[in-house]
Parts: sequence; C-alpha cells; structure tokens
Amino acid sequence: MKPNHILAPSDFSHHSEAAIKSAFELAEQFGATLHLVHVLAEPVVAIAPEPMIVASQPPEYYQESEKACLEALQNVSDKFNSGKVKVEKAALWGSPVESVLEYASRNPIDLIVISTHGRTGLSHILMGSVAESIIRNAPCPVLTYRDKSKD
Repeated sequence: MKPNHILAPSDFSHHSEAAIKSAFELAEQFGATLHLVHVLAEPVVAIAPEPMIVASQPPEYYQESEKACLEALQNVSDKFNSGKVKVEKAALWGSPVESVLEYASRNPIDLIVISTHGRTGLSHILMGSVAESIIRNAPCPVLTYRDKSKD
C-alpha cells in the first residue's frame, strides 16, 4: 500500500500532535499529501418559548472560528512539516466521527492516522471513542497512534 493522501484529524491535544507527527513522517516517506482537519462543534442553540424565535450565532462567529482553527492547524503544520509535504487544511463543522468520515469519503483519502486517548472502563463507556468509531466505519485503512508519554 502506497498512500497518496493521508488524513490526520486533530483535536489539538498532545495525543493528536504525536499522531500528526507520525502522519507527517509517513507523508514525507511516501510523497503523499497530508490533510489536516479539525472538527468544530456546532454551538448550542437556545430556543425561546415562542417556537418561531430561535437564537443563532452571527455569521462572524463561524468565520472567526474557522479562521482561528485554520491558523491553529497551520501552527501544527509549521511545527512538524520539514517543507517536503504538501498540506491541505480544513475546518469542519459537526460531530467529530461523522465529519471525519464524510471528509474521508469525499476526498481521495488512502489512510487515516488518528490518535487514541486510550480510555478504558467507565470513561470509555461514557465518552465513547472517536477513534474506534472511525476505525469501524472508515472507507480506507486507519492507523491508530497512542502516545503514552503523557497519559
């Protein structure tokens, strides 16, 4: 398998940074394009007592959130890119699992490199596992990376 497009989702944690570092190394080794993505959560919308009145965020909120996200992804790219890897960055909206899977399906992704926090027991049951859901439903192979240095 020679991946041409590698997807590396980031939640900006030290766990995802370790996986992204590995994704950059793989992308450089294979001459692949690296897709760095972060999923922004939709803001909670308050519904007023009147059914026709719904509070929503102004368009600037979404624009500023996306801009800040893309700047943070650029910082991650600057930290790990030797300058030899072509990088595509995207700010996605929605649930992390659905957004990553949709991005992987709509783009020519050959491999997903994702971190796992290594939760077990009750915290795994309550919080679930984004990585596990992506592994089960991805349209391509998934490489999971667990950084045990800061558990």
